[in-house]
Amino acid sequence: MIHHNKTIMQYKNIIFDFGGVLVDWNPRHLYKDHFTNPEDMEYFLKNICTEAWNIEQDRGRPLAQATTELQRRFPEHSESIALFYGKWEVMLKGEIPETVALLYRLKEKNYPLYGLTNWSAETIDIAYRRFPFFAVFDGIVVSGTEKLIKPDKRIYELLLDRYQLKAEESIFIDDNIHNVEAARELGFYAIHFVGAAQVEAVLSGMVSF
Repeated sequence: MIHHNKTIMQYKNIIFDFGGVLVDWNPRHLYKDHFTNPEDMEYFLKNICTEAWNIEQDRGRPLAQATTELQRRFPEHSESIALFYGKWEVMLKGEIPETVALLYRLKEKNYPLYGLTNWSAETIDIAYRRFPFFAVFDGIVVSGTEKLIKPDKRIYELLLDRYQLKAEESIFIDDNIHNVEAARELGFYAIHFVGAAQVEAVLSGMVSF
């Protein structure tokens, strides 16, 4: 039995990360059909189109600029680099149905729902168009629009200020432990997402749904 210091009523808002929590986004969905050898794909994603490179687009760097600069550095990989945003939609495989079902259940109980995502401002509309569940959110903060990325505490504070929320009344769910730790330091109750069933088990002691 999980015991929490706060009563059920004290948690009012539930904030979700998107990639890896509600949406199955992964460059491997695209590149597995491009590279015949999985080892070549992993080398490319670790050393060329890296997470560090991708996060700068989430911070607001234009996709065209990011692509051109990387092609200049790695001309032998120019074609593969072009695919990253040329066929970006293939990386967005689908929703994570168990978490989306949980999201709808929380909405039915009238919990205010918010999104806080590291995502490029140039690609977020593709996700909005594809997945109807985005319509249930009461507010969304996108890193690429704000030029701030998690775990920078300023983006959490921006969410709180914009929607008049209090961290201590809010539950934050993210699959990145660094983002979770930053939220905890600001006073959120933060859950490190490993699966919908795990999150539901934690929430069941904190909110009614």
